[in-house]
Amino acid sequence: MASRTQLPGDLDPRARHLLRTLIGRYIHDGEPVGSQTLARHAGLDISPATIRNILADLEEGGLLSSPHTSAGRIPTTQGYRVFVDSLLQVRSLPEGELARLRQELPAGSGTQALLGSASELLSAMTHFVGVVGVPKREQFAFRHIDFVPLDAQRVLAILVFADNDVQNRILHTRRPYDAGELERAANYLNQHFAGRPLAEIRARLVQELNNARSEMETLLAHTVELAEQALAPGVEDDVVLAGQTRLMGVQDLSDLDRLRDLFEAFARKREILQLLERTARAPGVRIFIGEETGMAPLESVSMVTAPYVAGGRVLGVLGVIGPTRMAYDRVIPVVQAAADVLGAALEAPPKD
Repeated sequence: MASRTQLPGDLDPRARHLLRTLIGRYIHDGEPVGSQTLARHAGLDISPATIRNILADLEEGGLLSSPHTSAGRIPTTQGYRVFVDSLLQVRSLPEGELARLRQELPAGSGTQALLGSASELLSAMTHFVGVVGVPKREQFAFRHIDFVPLDAQRVLAILVFADNDVQNRILHTRRPYDAGELERAANYLNQHFAGRPLAEIRARLVQELNNARSEMETLLAHTVELAEQALAPGVEDDVVLAGQTRLMGVQDLSDLDRLRDLFEAFARKREILQLLERTARAPGVRIFIGEETGMAPLESVSMVTAPYVAGGRVLGVLGVIGPTRMAYDRVIPVVQAAADVLGAALEAPPKD
């Protein structure tokens, strides 16, 4: 999770219980919570006056605030942070919903289809925005390549990756290549480098060229020139989003200016990608609440994220974006389970 807020030293069990109950009621009802409501729901044998005193202390400690139009209180970002770090009880995802994830993210499916399905599922299961960071293509093993001459100094490279994704890239060469030269270069790459990621192939090719002698040098020089472009990192979508319009009906996000800023951030994707990248090296679920994102367009929302892993490597991060008043106990297990299922699906052998 994001940076942990220390509980105030004088937050005794009654205050903890009242804070948990108040935030739970606020998440459920969306209305400021007063002492009379807490007296009914907290199950503590204390008077409303005592409850008011405890709430005043919590407000003074920065965990609650009082809207001007109500005698009730609502949690602050710091209050939510204490809630999700220390007071929230999170259960495992029900087996039926876990089965749904496995059914709709089947092992061996194409990577792009899996990413799209994952973002749609996250949105459908939480009723907020599903977001999935796209793995960099060079993290996947190379499987096969073909070169096709197009004209004097353009070559079509057809790359097939281990997950059966196919990419076509136009290469601009320094000199014309005939079909025989292109075939020999492709055969060399397929024979010696199938099963390795692109970055490793590029580095090994340059090393082998430096060590080459006579008859191999020409072939390797041609192969390096072609491979420098064909195996370079491609320009791809960085983030797959689904369900953005679900936020238009959320009571907490009814401010049109904030909503417009949020949708512009969705369109740019830059801020969201930066948040995802911050979580890629941290195991488990992380939660950014409101201004904890450090990005103005996202200050009115929370983001729950988890990395997905295949082959022992983090391929990307997925998550859910919704109002700060979200049911964290519901969203957290969905995000964690989706990350586990997506990683397992990407780790499975592709279907031929």
